[in-house]
Amino acid sequence: MGDPRHLLGLAAEAAVATWLARAGWRIVERRARSPTGGEVDLVAIDPDSTLVAIEVRARRTRRTGAAAATVDARRVARLGRTLGAIAASGRHPHRALRVDLVTVEPSEERGQWCLARVPGIG
Repeated sequence: MGDPRHLLGLAAEAAVATWLARAGWRIVERRARSPTGGEVDLVAIDPDSTLVAIEVRARRTRRTGAAAATVDARRVARLGRTLGAIAASGRHPHRALRVDLVTVEPSEERGQWCLARVPGIG
């Protein structure tokens, strides 16, 4: 059996991809790597044709704190560099670039998640 944290991360990324696609976003890459070694959980084109790097942070419980609190300035800078490298590849025509955070935390309803997007974190 796999690492529970890894499995949670994969499930959260899949849930976020589905959520964004239903809102009119186009998911163009998952777990995208740049030549500089950075990784982005999801890369999408939003309805305004912005190429967006999406960092997904999930928590199984709230006991360890908020998911958003785990993203520091160094991580945001790395995401921005990785998105820049992906954009420079020319694979995904776009009008602008942005880095967003999506948190996945337990909801009040058992077995449900609460997803929240924080646009433009970097």
